[in-house]
Amino acid sequence: MTEQDIRTLMNETQATLNDGGRPAIEFSGEARIPANAPLAAYFDHTLLKPEATADQYRTLCEQAREYGTRSVCVPPDRVALCATELAGSAVEVCTVIGFPLGYHTSSAKVTEVEMAASSGATEFDMVIPIGKMRDGNVEAIYDDVRAVVAAAGSQIVKVILETALLDDRQKVAAATAAMHAGAAILKTSTGFSSAGATVEDLRMFRTIAGARRGVKAAGGIRNLTFARACIDAGADRIGASATGAILAEAAGHSGPSDTTEGGGY
Repeated sequence: MTEQDIRTLMNETQATLNDGGRPAIEFSGEARIPANAPLAAYFDHTLLKPEATADQYRTLCEQAREYGTRSVCVPPDRVALCATELAGSAVEVCTVIGFPLGYHTSSAKVTEVEMAASSGATEFDMVIPIGKMRDGNVEAIYDDVRAVVAAAGSQIVKVILETALLDDRQKVAAATAAMHAGAAILKTSTGFSSAGATVEDLRMFRTIAGARRGVKAAGGIRNLTFARACIDAGADRIGASATGAILAEAAGHSGPSDTTEGGGY
């Protein structure tokens, strides 16, 4: 899909939403990573394995402090633990909403945001209702994202589009609806589907996100070469469990055995 094709479909989607009484919502925060930022600042150091233990989350937080990552990304039931472990640090606590399938009701997602925020979460990665996007229902995507963005207030909301399950036109329409609803960052994948981030999708999302909003690459990012390719394609964030190994590779030496690596990311 050419850039002109992307922009044409963006305009069509925005017109559909505006005509349906769904106005564009501005994002007033900071979603981009400065061009001169260290590599670690791009990373959301991630552990979303269902069997992960409290000790593994403590290790994740210790590593995030050591590496200087932007955040840890953890399930809602581990937010309080990680917020305690990271108190006084610059590392954000990110959690997932409607994860990993996206077909929770919007009211359930809002409740997840409210509960996670009360436990210390400061960023939220939400999954869209993927089947509704495949129906062509961009209004449903807008309404779902808008509800979560409103619940999150001034905090960052990243919208997971699960690109492996959408064709290019659906990706553009869903991403445009998410931006129109006030999301801060477009994210490729949960890491739990049939494929993850691609350079092509990241370039597409960079066009849609524009100059002020962000793009997150997630799913299958396990080495420095691909991480840098994602950043070169426009990613402001990298979601990965192999953070330590990637940063060690960048520093020119072998990384530690990464206790967070496994299924999903």
